[in-house]
Amino acid sequence: MLWFCLSFKASRVMVASRNYGDFASEAKFEIKQCDLHHLEAGPPTTAVMTREEGLQYYKTMQTIRRMELKSDQLYKQKIIRGFCHLYDGQEACCVGIEAAIKPTDHVITAYRAHGFTYTRGVPVREILAELTGRKGGCAKGKGGSMHMYTKNFYGGNGIVGAQVPLGAGIALACKYFAKNEICVALYGDGAANQGQIFETYNMAALWKLPCIFVCENNRYGMGTSVERAAASTDYYKRGYFIPGLRVDGMDVLCVREAVKFAAEYCRSGKGPLVMELQTYRYHGHSMSDPGISYRTREEIQEVRSKSDPITLLKDRMVNNNLASVEELKEIDVAVRKEIEEAAQFATTDPEPPLEELGHHIYFNEPPFEVRGPNQWIKYKSVS
Repeated sequence: MLWFCLSFKASRVMVASRNYGDFASEAKFEIKQCDLHHLEAGPPTTAVMTREEGLQYYKTMQTIRRMELKSDQLYKQKIIRGFCHLYDGQEACCVGIEAAIKPTDHVITAYRAHGFTYTRGVPVREILAELTGRKGGCAKGKGGSMHMYTKNFYGGNGIVGAQVPLGAGIALACKYFAKNEICVALYGDGAANQGQIFETYNMAALWKLPCIFVCENNRYGMGTSVERAAASTDYYKRGYFIPGLRVDGMDVLCVREAVKFAAEYCRSGKGPLVMELQTYRYHGHSMSDPGISYRTREEIQEVRSKSDPITLLKDRMVNNNLASVEELKEIDVAVRKEIEEAAQFATTDPEPPLEELGHHIYFNEPPFEVRGPNQWIKYKSVS
């Protein structure tokens, strides 16, 4: 036993003494080939990732995963109320997209929005505080789970599919002001049959708008599998006259390379592109859905064991000498600490006062009065 303890301590010293020079600076990886629609060539089937990029992707995905698990806990404690749609399992989608576009580009998504809110730059504490309805939330506690915003990020939208025409409008502005910017408009497989989406495709193609329409296909819309809801589940072909890509949405590098390809396509003036990210959500559709009445626990566990985006990235980094297991564990510990501190803030920060109910109706407008629940109650709207 004494020998084992001494040996274990010696190995810990060896790990601790390992410096950054021992790691590779970058590595090249084979990635899954994308399925193409009306495209002669697609994204590459190899991707180079630097050590710095890998560590950043890993930390970001772990932060989103832990943030969503904490949200699940706060909801079950009835500290978060109302609608709440969690993103765990889909982290490679938002992280891969963000890695491929510029901060000046634009993103609009559906109500499963927490991951994109974080990758667009909102701190965890402001996201959790928004979920708990506190003043320190990113929408001052008035938006909740489905309505979070920041610069060049237009929410979280609660009406199924409504963000797609809004995204086309943002892309129209990009083209009108000639800023060489694009818009990424995301929706789920459950929204993919909405008529407004096809109307938007038509306008975007006619006007050659710089818009990437992204269907996050997590295989279930609310409690229904895609096979029961759609006559064709080839969502990347749904644009018909618009080129499309089907991408492995569980691989952050595959998503990154595909979105780089799509962004370059849109910036070149060729018009829009439809992308399907094949992904999976670990939680139910929302917190009111246990998620196991229409799929088995075994199915969820199989995806976790074979296709988890964080585990895939971790294995790649360790096996290619971009990071050590111990280093990644240190990131895990730091992330957990950050999440706990953010949760503490989100549960102790005060709620917004009632007199601020009418604030922020319009941006950059002179103050004006807003009628309250009855004609004798009035609130002042301030930008």
